[in-house]
Amino acid sequence: MNPRDDDLVVRDAGDHLVFNGRKSFSTGGRVTDVIVLEGVLEGTEDHVFAIVPSESPGVVRNSDWDNIGQRLSESGSVELHDVRAEWKNALGYVDKKFQPRVYNTLTTPAIQLVFVNLYLGIAQGALQTAVAYTRTKTRAWLHGVTDDPLDDPYILATYGDLASELYALEALVDKAGEEIQRVHDDPDALTERRRGEVAVLIAAAKIRSTRVALDVTSRIFEVTGARSTASALGLDRFWRNVRTHTLHDPVAYKLRELGVYVLRDEIPQPTWYS
Repeated sequence: MNPRDDDLVVRDAGDHLVFNGRKSFSTGGRVTDVIVLEGVLEGTEDHVFAIVPSESPGVVRNSDWDNIGQRLSESGSVELHDVRAEWKNALGYVDKKFQPRVYNTLTTPAIQLVFVNLYLGIAQGALQTAVAYTRTKTRAWLHGVTDDPLDDPYILATYGDLASELYALEALVDKAGEEIQRVHDDPDALTERRRGEVAVLIAAAKIRSTRVALDVTSRIFEVTGARSTASALGLDRFWRNVRTHTLHDPVAYKLRELGVYVLRDEIPQPTWYS
C-alpha cells in the first residue's frame, strides 16, 4: 500500500476481490507472513484494503531492495497477478459497503507514531554504542587538556548535549503514546477534532524525532574519533538507517500542519500521510 505508486486495480468477483498491479516497495514484503493490499474497485472511486497471506498465488515479491539504509527490512517491489482476497477480509466493509468511522482514520497517525519510536530507538542505540566505544577505545586528543578521554570536557559536553536531546524526545514520544492509547481505549468516542489533536501531537513528535535522530547518529563520531569510522565497526549504520527511513514523507509538511494548527487552530485532515 504505497500511495506514491498507481493504485492497485480491484475487481469484485462475487465472494472474492481480485487484485492486480505493482508497488515499487513493500516494507518487509519479502519476510512477512501476511501482506496488506490496497486498491480501487473497478468502476468506482472506492478504496479497499484487504489482508492476505504473503504466499498467496499471484503474489510476486522481488529481491530488488538496495538502499543505503534499512537494508534488512527487505522492502522490495511486489507484483500482484489476480491475487484473491475474500470480501470478509476487506477492512471496514460490511456486505460490500464501507462503514465510515472517525476511528478508521487513526491508522496513519498510528503508523507515524511507530516511525517516531523507530527513530528514537535508532538514536538510543547509536548513543549507547558510542558510549561503549568511548569508554574502551577512544583516545585522548594529543593537544587536549587531559590524558583520559573520559575527563575531556568537550567529549563530556557533547555526550551531555546528545543525552539531553534524547531525554526531551523520550518525554514527547511517551506523551504521544499515552494520548493515542486513550483514544484506543474508547474508539467510539473519537471525534474529528480529537483525532486532529492527536495527529498534530504525533506530527510534532515526528518532526523532533527526525531531527534528533539525524543529529545523534551523525555527531557520535565527534566523540568516538577517527578510528571509529572503520567499516568493520559499522557505526554509520545508525545514520544510514534513520536517513533512509526519515525520507518516507517530508518533515516540512508536518511543520506546516503544526503551524496551521498553532496559528489558525485548524486540525489536519486525514490523508495518506497524516
